[in-house]
Amino acid sequence: MATAPYRFDQVGSLLRTAPLKQAHEQFKAGDIDAAELQKVQQAEIKKIVAKQVELGLHAVTDGEFSRSWWHLDFLWGLTGVDKYDYEKSYQFHGSKTRTDNVTLTGKVAYNPDHPFFAAFSYLQSLVPDGVVAKQTIPSPSMLFRDNRSDNAEKFYANHTDYLDDLATAYHKTLLRFYSLGCQYIQLDDTTWAFLIDRLNATKDDPAAHKEYEQMAEDIVYVVNKLLTNLPTDLTVTTHICRGNFRSTFLFSGGYDVVADYLGELNYDGLFLEYDNDRAGDFAPLAKIWNHEPKKRIVLGLVTSKFPELEDQATLIKRIHEAAHHVPLANLALSTQCGFASTEEGNQLTAEQQWAKLKLVITTAKQVWPEA
Repeated sequence: MATAPYRFDQVGSLLRTAPLKQAHEQFKAGDIDAAELQKVQQAEIKKIVAKQVELGLHAVTDGEFSRSWWHLDFLWGLTGVDKYDYEKSYQFHGSKTRTDNVTLTGKVAYNPDHPFFAAFSYLQSLVPDGVVAKQTIPSPSMLFRDNRSDNAEKFYANHTDYLDDLATAYHKTLLRFYSLGCQYIQLDDTTWAFLIDRLNATKDDPAAHKEYEQMAEDIVYVVNKLLTNLPTDLTVTTHICRGNFRSTFLFSGGYDVVADYLGELNYDGLFLEYDNDRAGDFAPLAKIWNHEPKKRIVLGLVTSKFPELEDQATLIKRIHEAAHHVPLANLALSTQCGFASTEEGNQLTAEQQWAKLKLVITTAKQVWPEA
């Protein structure tokens, strides 16, 4: 089978099913316990894994059905990290989220009992031969924002020690996933889109601009450190997200202002959102790819936010336009994001979700017959 990321791929999250939503409501009301909730979760995961396999995806996920947020649930599971009420909603364009957030309660470290390990083992048990179980987790950079690391100086004498601990915690986490049979992990990341917004906004403010440049350098440092000395048959990619909540978004702007940083990241592939003009043009792809022969750029040309299907001829044309900047052999296709970065989900139906993924598959096969 071809190497991940695949010519047709997916970001990971899927719309929560009606039985799962009902079970969560019953759990919140105290009508069922955690064991009964998990039973429903696993039953629904089994169904959506079977559906992904039926569609023909090379890599399948659990739809993130065992978590509420795409990022917070994982971060809460790290040692030295805990949950608190931010008392502020994340300000999406046209919608507001719940006010959950993350804070440091000590030095950051690997948690051998992280609940995501058991969740992956269950997913792995469902996947047939010839299909890969894909694990998604948030990038460590998600601890750099929204006041999440403001108190790091309470636990660290210097900033580099904090970055090193964070990288080590992630490195050990990836190795644990690998020991459980995982060979494809994706680190999801909205911080680059945040930095695009901030770097563009602070061009006339050198001090603030330098602060965001330092954040970008810190991300490159942590990511490349955590990726060092991993097994050669473990694929690690990232998805650069612009925000995804109830079909709304957080950030806009082209990749040009962060392209050099993205080009330094030692990922095996980058999933980039290109579903509308908020993402800018394809020109920065050359720097992002950075002439890495084994690196694949996955073009998120099919939106997961809205139900209307894209025109296949237009998608194929756009792929070939991107190939002016990155060889076609180093490109792939996916949806722009997942369908439910939080349990609320985007504004489309399950049938429309599967139609979007089918369009990704059929389009990729037109461009890359070997897909």
